Amino acid sequence: MVDQSTQSNVSKAVGLLVAAGATWAGRKVVGILWSRITGHTPPKPEDEGDARMSEVAITAALTAAVAGLARVFATRLTARFLS
Repeated sequence: MVDQSTQSNVSKAVGLLVAAGATWAGRKVVGILWSRITGHTPPKPEDEGDARMSEVAITAALTAAVAGLARVFATRLTARFLS
């Protein structure tokens, strides 16, 4: 039988991996949607002069929101599944 401490550590590790995967997937979804809506790839902060600052700010805000929500849902679902 697995003790509570080991199960908790396994749960945290799995939750972290699932959250990282969900964050990656969320970023990819934002990139795909951005490309379909605007017709070009999302701007990156290090891109010089190609994108307006408003596009960079909107992309950053959307990506952060989607990644944050994905991590929350993934962490909660993992915790529920493993408990």
